[in-house]
Amino acid sequence: MNRETKSVYRASEFAALAHVTVRALHHYDRLGLLRPKQRSRAGYRLYSARDFARLEQIVVLKFLGIPLKQILRLLEPDAKLADVLQKQRDVLLTKRLQLDKAIRAISNAQRSLLSRKEPDWKLFQFIVQEFEMQKNTEWKAKYFSAEARAKVAARRSQLTPEELEKANSAWAEFHAEVQASLDEDPAGPKAQALLARAERLIEEFTGGDPDILQGLAAMMADRANWPKDVKAASHFTPEGEAFLKKAREAAKLAPTR
Repeated sequence: MNRETKSVYRASEFAALAHVTVRALHHYDRLGLLRPKQRSRAGYRLYSARDFARLEQIVVLKFLGIPLKQILRLLEPDAKLADVLQKQRDVLLTKRLQLDKAIRAISNAQRSLLSRKEPDWKLFQFIVQEFEMQKNTEWKAKYFSAEARAKVAARRSQLTPEELEKANSAWAEFHAEVQASLDEDPAGPKAQALLARAERLIEEFTGGDPDILQGLAAMMADRANWPKDVKAASHFTPEGEAFLKKAREAAKLAPTR
């Protein structure tokens, strides 16, 4: 932001110098983020050099993706800005990992196209999967802490597209078998084998990490509020979940050996 030698500025002047809109200044004022202490005789807002400094802080934090209401709290004298910045850093690192995977998928498709002189549509499918995964990550983010999101992204970054596809297929096959077993006894060997299989699949996804497990549990408990397209494409059904719940209850009641 360029500063001139004037001591105070009208809103339009201040907005031009700070490269923001007057509407944004009024919005920050309403939220209590940036309220100039001075007024002209006619009642117009007058902004000072101190207001420049505060606006710079607001712009930086907003650029980092921190909501305005949270910025208001962060600008309080006793706010723990370091903790928030660390969480925001984790979020950005997660996004970078996702973008790196998408870029690698595109690069692989480019190399294949140059060498084969025709597209390898399997590789293009991986590109679509990467971007779909990023879209899915966005709506899932509210259930996971910043630390959990970073851990999930790190685990996914270690998997090849083939391994990710294999994992997705394993879940699809599992839920198909659950649907085909709804008439089985929840305490019987088949139901208990399916329950053990579910636990293995969850272990493969979470690595047993408590932060990821907590986020996964919160997400599963809120299935009613999933996006419509996600629910439509999901393999989860109320009947299947009810069957697995009964199997878990039966496993708890089973005598230990």
